[in-house]
Amino acid sequence: MAPQRHATITDVATRAGVSIATASKALNGRGQVRAETRERVFRAAEELSFRPNALARGLLSGQTRTVGLLTGDSVGRFGIPVLLGAEDAFGAGEMAVLLCDARGDAIREQHHVRTLLTRRVDGLIVVGESTDPRPSISRDLPIPVVYAYAPSEDPADVSFVPDDVDGAAQAVRHLLTLGRRRIAHVTGPTHYQAARERAAGVAAALEEAGLSLSGGQVMYGAWSQRWGRQAADVILRADPEIDAVVCGSDQIAAGLMETARERGRRVPEDLAVVGYDNWEVLSTETRPPLTTVDMNLEALGRTAAQHLFAAIDGRATPGVHRMPCRLVIRDSTV
Repeated sequence: MAPQRHATITDVATRAGVSIATASKALNGRGQVRAETRERVFRAAEELSFRPNALARGLLSGQTRTVGLLTGDSVGRFGIPVLLGAEDAFGAGEMAVLLCDARGDAIREQHHVRTLLTRRVDGLIVVGESTDPRPSISRDLPIPVVYAYAPSEDPADVSFVPDDVDGAAQAVRHLLTLGRRRIAHVTGPTHYQAARERAAGVAAALEEAGLSLSGGQVMYGAWSQRWGRQAADVILRADPEIDAVVCGSDQIAAGLMETARERGRRVPEDLAVVGYDNWEVLSTETRPPLTTVDMNLEALGRTAAQHLFAAIDGRATPGVHRMPCRLVIRDSTV
């Protein structure tokens, strides 16, 4: 018995009594097709159980239904959640995803972009390794580009970043509701935008409450547990009455709590500590488990992908869009 032949666009056009071009326009919702003709085409397609395959849809629409994901995050700690969120959205939209890792190398990035263009991708998401602005590649490309985590330097591009100012402010407000008033801030290097924005959020929330920073200044250092341990020594000596610390990362917070315990400070009874990033390898395993700010990176990735869909359809949303963070409360503060 011969296998059943699937209906084609030609079969649909013949049954509906129209040209193949008219049948294609009617099925894809493109071009001017009279309502009566469109209904006849849909009825013919239904009678024939017509289902266009992905290749045919691409040929009819001028799209390949593939997108590129280009990451520069060689470690993957922040890039991977963004990529997972974007992939979720692309899967729901039946898009094929081509992933390329530039490993922070500009030459490798250019090579990957050229490769993706030869594959005729419909659009591209560029995922950075930090929230520092990065050079734009959009002006040289014939396809829409959306930037995630690291914004483009060009304000005409579409970029999505976590709202680190508000995230840090949430941490301070949480401590204030617990009655803490002598709050210090220990964070990463000043040349990181994330460190500067988190410090700005801490300062704004303290000013709103009529308070000043314990120690009088932000303590900038490395994104490391070692720096957290060193900073704990300094702040505990500078202000013996200190009752809370907002840290710029979970690594810093883990190191700080370690030294605080060694100096006889109980967490959270004597000293409440908040981290940042919600890196669960650390935040759920510290003693006690760490209250921290989660940047919602998977949600950021999904949103970036949804806006890439819009840009592919000609509805780009230029500018830097700040995505909300959320506070995850654990035992280091309560």
